[in-house]
Amino acid sequence: MTLAVDDDQTAPSVRPQSLMFSFLGLYVLGRDVAVYSGSVIDVFARLGVSEEAVRSTLARMVKRNLLARHRRGRRVYFGLTPHAAEILADGRRRVWETGAVNRGWDGTWTLVGFSLPDSRRSTRHDLRSRLVWGGFGLLQSGLWIAPGERDVTGILASLELGDHVTVLTARAFKPTEAADLVSKAFDIEQIARRYRAFLAQWDVPRPLSSAPDDLARQLLLHTDWLQLVRQDPHLPTEHLPGDWPAIRAEQVFHTLAHEYYPRARRLADVVLRELAL
Repeated sequence: MTLAVDDDQTAPSVRPQSLMFSFLGLYVLGRDVAVYSGSVIDVFARLGVSEEAVRSTLARMVKRNLLARHRRGRRVYFGLTPHAAEILADGRRRVWETGAVNRGWDGTWTLVGFSLPDSRRSTRHDLRSRLVWGGFGLLQSGLWIAPGERDVTGILASLELGDHVTVLTARAFKPTEAADLVSKAFDIEQIARRYRAFLAQWDVPRPLSSAPDDLARQLLLHTDWLQLVRQDPHLPTEHLPGDWPAIRAEQVFHTLAHEYYPRARRLADVVLRELAL
């Protein structure tokens, strides 16, 4: 597991909240239950996360409307809010449906163009951050692109951009080549380095042999992988190098995810205390 950020920012640090999202997506999403805080602390102890850090993370997620508290006697249980369920469902789709390899691109691009006055500099910064997170790359000043048709309503929501933004879908026509758009708008080597870092960690005979059990390895694997696919703009493989590391990385993830699941599930059933909602 990559636990520190290296100098080129290709290996994002793993925070307790990232691990918490993986845990909730695996063991709470889609079930009408809340989990006892003490049992969550027990699970995270396997990952070297302190009780204080777990309680702090749970409290912050309640404040952000991601978790809801449920009290039964002296025990406190935490369940998903609709907002959290929506975020986790999106993560599940990215992991198991969208994936890391885009072999079905239809040649279309989504374009977002905007021009904001200096008085709205903070809004401009927020919009750029949201576009990057949404898989867009900067093609030229004020013009961002992403492969395929993207619904950007969530990206633009709450920014009150009005007529300062234009959203279109388009195709490249000569002399513009799709491969040139990919190389201009996206840092291909940086994306590849992230996948190579994942492979260095997980594509080995005994990944994370120091972890106490497969429940710990499962949570760490899913957290690593979800961070990768959330940062991946899902570029078409036909315009990427033939040895694109995401192809092997996705195979490794699926193999390990299925290998860890049975023992991790049994351990979780023993450790977790739940409240039916």
